[in-house]
Amino acid sequence: AQLAPFPVEQFLISAGSTIASLAFAKLGRDDLPQARKAIDALVALVPLLEGDLAADLGAALTRLQVAYAEAASA
Repeated sequence: AQLAPFPVEQFLISAGSTIASLAFAKLGRDDLPQARKAIDALVALVPLLEGDLAADLGAALTRLQVAYAEAASA
């Protein structure tokens, strides 16, 4: 009940930011399966968001996808 006043989007953005950070960390450790899972989660989450923070997460997603493609082809 304490969470009811907060907009869902606030939590989605927070979760997305955490997932993006985790994906970058997994890529840094060459844990491609876990990085891919985090990237896939962001692919599903980003379209649900709006505003500047959503755009930032979308840009992070693009960087992650490029970094993953480079790591996977190395």
